[in-house]
Amino acid sequence: MATTASTQTRAKKSYFDLHIEGVGYVNRIREVTPKRGAAFLACEVAALVGPTDAVEYRRFDVRVSGTDAQHLIRRCEQAVKDEKKVLIGFRLGDLWTDIFTYSKGPKEGQTGVSLKARLLFISWIKVDGEIVYKAEPKATDAAAEETDTTESLGETRPDPSVANTSGSAEAPQLAASA
Repeated sequence: MATTASTQTRAKKSYFDLHIEGVGYVNRIREVTPKRGAAFLACEVAALVGPTDAVEYRRFDVRVSGTDAQHLIRRCEQAVKDEKKVLIGFRLGDLWTDIFTYSKGPKEGQTGVSLKARLLFISWIKVDGEIVYKAEPKATDAAAEETDTTESLGETRPDPSVANTSGSAEAPQLAASA
């Protein structure tokens, strides 16, 4: 029994997650083969930031994680090669920086910084302004989001097991005062 309890304790690790959600253009889709370890799919996401009339970009060099994200990025590969504008809604995780030295070009010899992350989720994809993919909301995500919204507004949900006797399905139930 002690083994089972310790196994359950180990299985329930908690983490502090850092997620970045946004909208950005996909560029440089490629397969990376490191000196050690397995090859992986990577791309660049140029995230849009700032006011819509003066957009700036933050570039993230991302490792595509998860089978869904990998499948979707591979579907975009030809469109990116054809220089079409591929815009995605995304979620990144595990942000870190990589310091490097430029080896060629006008910045040769200068130090640069690259923002790196893992591409965890793609909520939608547009190619040249036309939506080609939209993720279906998960039932648990939709219920959790609805709960978060009502709790943040200080609202309570009516109990569905209690019949509404007010005659109106829209009218809220008021608690009786004592």
